[in-house]
Amino acid sequence: MRFITYDTRAEQARAAAEMIAHDLNSELEAHDNISFSVTGGSTPGPVFDLLSKSPVAWHRVAVMLNDERWVDESSDRSNTRLVKSRLLRDNASGSTYIPLYLHHESPEECLDEIAAGIHPHLPLNCLLLGMGGDMHTASLFPGADRLDEALSDTAPVVLPMRADAAGEPRITLTAPVLKAAHHIHVLITGSEKHRAIHAAEHLTAQEAPISIILDRATVHWAE
Repeated sequence: MRFITYDTRAEQARAAAEMIAHDLNSELEAHDNISFSVTGGSTPGPVFDLLSKSPVAWHRVAVMLNDERWVDESSDRSNTRLVKSRLLRDNASGSTYIPLYLHHESPEECLDEIAAGIHPHLPLNCLLLGMGGDMHTASLFPGADRLDEALSDTAPVVLPMRADAAGEPRITLTAPVLKAAHHIHVLITGSEKHRAIHAAEHLTAQEAPISIILDRATVHWAE
């Protein structure tokens, strides 16, 4: 794990955005089209704001979430809503968005359709993850109903996930997809997550799902 500490969250956002833009441009030099998977939640908003203005050939970038709550885009709980309002604008408005949520009652009803949209964009060229204080990442929650299946090397591209800490049903990219990304960044803030991510290095994937990518990740942390 490459762990970078920043004095302020503004500095963290600037540096993370610059590194990610560099990785995207590096991948675009080697590939006609690339993929970029991003986290939801409140922490990445400032990074998205900066990335949306970055000089990247966004029309050649497919953007997707790591995971999504099974709620309509009109909900303030929707990660899709966040990404479209904060990232997919300005220079990045020309990118292609790959949805993880479709208009069905449950994720189980459309897993194949969602996976079919993702498959052409694998392996992921760049991945931006977050982490909860419980050491979950994407919707890989400790104790979740299908965590063991999602962590398996033979896991499908996406799985539905339910956990007490998750609230709504979720859909998530699985461990093999996350681990295969060419560039991996993790964005975290606060002392609780500082302690958690270092503890995760010594725990199992079932205890600390974030641990599956730490050996290759650049972690950006600010208080």
